[in-house]
Amino acid sequence: MPHSEHRTVDFFAEDALPVPVVTPAEAELLAARQLGVAGRVEPLGSQQDANFLLQGGNGDILAVLKIANPAFGAVEVEAQDAAADLIAAAHPELRVATVLRGPGGAPRRAVVEAGGRSVTARLLRHLPGGTLSGPRHLSAPTVAAMGEIAGKVSTTLRDFRHPGLDRVLQWDPRHADRVVARLAGHVTEADRRDAVLAAAQEAWERVAAVAAELPLQAVHLDLTDDNLIRRPGSRPPMPDGIIDFGDLTTSWAVGELAVSLSSMLHHDGVEPHQVLPAVRAFHAVRPLSAAEAGALWPLVVLRAAVLVVSGRQQAAVDADNAYATAALDREWRVFEQATRLPLAVMTNLVRDAAGFACRPAPVAAPTHQLLRGLDEFTVLDLSTDADAMNGGAWLDAGAEDRAATAALAGGAAAVRTPYGAARLSRTPALSTDSPATVSTGVDLWLGRIAVAQAPDAGRVLAAGPGRIELAVGQRVLTLAFAADVHPPVTAGTEVDAGAELVRLPAGAALHLALSDADSPAVPPLVRPEYAAGWLPLTADPAPLLGLATEQAADGGDLLERRGAVFATVQGHYYAAPPRIERGWRHHLLSTDGRSYLDIVNNVTPLGHAHPGVERAVARQLRRLNTNSRFHYASVVEFTERLAALLPDPLDTVFLVNSGSEAVDLGLRLAIGATGQPDVMALREAYHGWTYASDAVSTSLQDNPNALATRPSWVHTVDSPNSYRGRHRGADAARYAPEAVAAIDALAAEGRPAGAFVSETFYGNAGGVALPDGYLAEVYAAVRRHGGLAVADEVQAGYGRLGHWFWGFEQQQVVPDIVCVAKAMGNGHPLGAVVTTREIAERYREQGYFFSSTGGSPVSSVVGLTVLDALRDEDLQGNAVRVGGHLKLRLQALAERHAVVGAVHGSGLYLGLELVRDRGTLEPATEETAELCDRMLDLGVVVQPTGDHLNILKIKPPLCLDTAAADFFADALDLALTQLGHAD
Repeated sequence: MPHSEHRTVDFFAEDALPVPVVTPAEAELLAARQLGVAGRVEPLGSQQDANFLLQGGNGDILAVLKIANPAFGAVEVEAQDAAADLIAAAHPELRVATVLRGPGGAPRRAVVEAGGRSVTARLLRHLPGGTLSGPRHLSAPTVAAMGEIAGKVSTTLRDFRHPGLDRVLQWDPRHADRVVARLAGHVTEADRRDAVLAAAQEAWERVAAVAAELPLQAVHLDLTDDNLIRRPGSRPPMPDGIIDFGDLTTSWAVGELAVSLSSMLHHDGVEPHQVLPAVRAFHAVRPLSAAEAGALWPLVVLRAAVLVVSGRQQAAVDADNAYATAALDREWRVFEQATRLPLAVMTNLVRDAAGFACRPAPVAAPTHQLLRGLDEFTVLDLSTDADAMNGGAWLDAGAEDRAATAALAGGAAAVRTPYGAARLSRTPALSTDSPATVSTGVDLWLGRIAVAQAPDAGRVLAAGPGRIELAVGQRVLTLAFAADVHPPVTAGTEVDAGAELVRLPAGAALHLALSDADSPAVPPLVRPEYAAGWLPLTADPAPLLGLATEQAADGGDLLERRGAVFATVQGHYYAAPPRIERGWRHHLLSTDGRSYLDIVNNVTPLGHAHPGVERAVARQLRRLNTNSRFHYASVVEFTERLAALLPDPLDTVFLVNSGSEAVDLGLRLAIGATGQPDVMALREAYHGWTYASDAVSTSLQDNPNALATRPSWVHTVDSPNSYRGRHRGADAARYAPEAVAAIDALAAEGRPAGAFVSETFYGNAGGVALPDGYLAEVYAAVRRHGGLAVADEVQAGYGRLGHWFWGFEQQQVVPDIVCVAKAMGNGHPLGAVVTTREIAERYREQGYFFSSTGGSPVSSVVGLTVLDALRDEDLQGNAVRVGGHLKLRLQALAERHAVVGAVHGSGLYLGLELVRDRGTLEPATEETAELCDRMLDLGVVVQPTGDHLNILKIKPPLCLDTAAADFFADALDLALTQLGHAD
């Protein structure tokens, strides 16, 4: 292959690599005369090259004019173009900035003079869509896509050979130690310079230890957020384009991924564990070896160190380079995140992500048991399954000590916690960061005097009030105890097996930990996301206590097991959901000890695990549970209470198990009482999953073919949505007359509707109130033709709206049939239909009605208890106060975030609608999904609703307090800002 110039760059032979000085006028002349394309240019930023956007007279983008740094020979540029062509051919699904070609297929490339030196200029394909650069948070799918692209590039370039690859670049990780040493002086702050030098040295030592095992190949080496182009219109931004092959060289293959990972670390809210999806995606395309997995994070640290020192040097020698100067802060952010955790921890985490097991060697049985004469230990369970965590006890700072003291008082000789388990007792209620909950050691509470002795011969590394560190073999045993306890041993002494280390009084608390002798200091508790990195540096000290090492139960992947036996149509929230095994009030608690604010659970108006409901159910289950054909008091008391909450003439109750059943029965009652089988319903509504309730449901999110698959007896009228519907604002008054006209027209056809069914407050639309007077006009019309008004109060009823106990009260109407559920049982399956005695009696002509558990003693007691709590805890009043406060906070977000279109609803039945344009109301569907995922990261469970899935449904337990409402609003503000929606 002929080459015009075989000179290649050697960074260490250059004093500096400033960007070539080329004015826009010179660039336009060069493009026209040398490369054959005339146009206007617009300068683009670059670290070491001169880049221009070349545009035609009509503003169309013709190409990118790239003028290489004078230090780069033509053969290097030819290699870059050849590599780009190779990737474009191998992966047509990727867009690649290949060199443009002129007549005859010759590349539009030329060696020209710039600033008195020869440079290579060429025209490259422009890729629309923009880069991933900037502070915007990178969601997991975006991170994974970046890793996948890196994997594809790596596999494609594996066998690529070219003389232009023989380069010595400052970005090549094989030279990172030399680059840092040479340029560190440009970091003028002593503390930062020392940190960079220390981190680079440690990282280089780890890489050097496995360097011989790292395969070499051609690498792009700059697949960063600056050089990966997002697919136009993709939301969230997803990369599918590759630009800038200027760092193409031969280097360690794993460096391709390291460079990409490092570029993710400066983005808002991205911390080290959140780049692991890229590791998994890369590994799936181009498997990492064990050596590469071990070298990956040290290479990330080296890349970060090189970025810092190179950026400072470039800013010093090229003061007019705004691109380089602007990057300094983000380069330091990359370094901070890369070194946020010890190298050993992140290396273990990467190995775990790539499927390389990281398990510590088991602890051998010691010569002497650590605690002399003490070999019985009661396990103190502090997990989500622990009864000790009931009643919100996990929120009490003294929960652990109290539970342990109770166990000792009950006769336990000693109490211990499990190793490597998450402790709910260390979980705060509201936190945007996950807490450190996973134990790296064991805590003990002693019921009697005990002597800690050396389990084997060792050396005392540290000893003083409250602490001993003993080196035993390749591990360090740490004992931490009360500060007023003084051990008899001193640092630096050798001790024999069985030597007394410290004498502890009865009631003393003791922390034991075993860590590798060469590991960094291990905290007693670590965050769950990083536990797979920390725990391999430790070991279970159980054998030192005469106990077997605890083996974690391997139940397989719970989500996979669910998918294997659970019908997939029964979906779950989130692609990678946390495992929730406990709730308390408005909190949901995962098995790794994370507390999530529950913003969606209108099923539990009193809050999760309400003590009154729990006591009532347990008491009733101990006594009786049967069906409502038996004679007992609770079913009578409950139905009396429920009927009393409704206006006359609604006085007769049917009890069922769910909202779907309630709506189904309500329709059957209406059709049976009127003898008119046709039903009128609102579009964009959801009523349930039974045959009749599904038939009148037209929500497109639940069934995309809802309108086309309705039975012939179902007729629909327009959704009376005053925000997004055909008639908006004051024009929403037109919905009612139109609905009346449809009801009249149906009757004129000889098919008068036997029922009109609707939610009384539009839930599927995100809590949009019906236009004033809407139901009064529609109810009058359907009744005029012999039909009945069926009110679906499944979501809006029971005080959720705050100002009204029932949604129909807001419309100042009284339905003929009211369907209730959800809130009635606080999570217990309970629903009801309330109607008039006359309508109820007509159903007897069709047969009888019976629900085995709808009116059971337990269900009835639950229903009574919920009503008592709603009254006694003033939860309807709380919905007014906290809901009003929250709505104001949410409305204020619209001033900062253009994506917030409207806040709907009343009380604690709210909806935050997200739009791409406040004029067109284009739904921000993908943005809403991404926001929900980010909110989960920040400790909030919230989900989308609406036909466009662009509305956050905000229907939390009615016990939500102001602190939680503010936490939700603040987290939303943060997430919207991180996702780039701030004005």
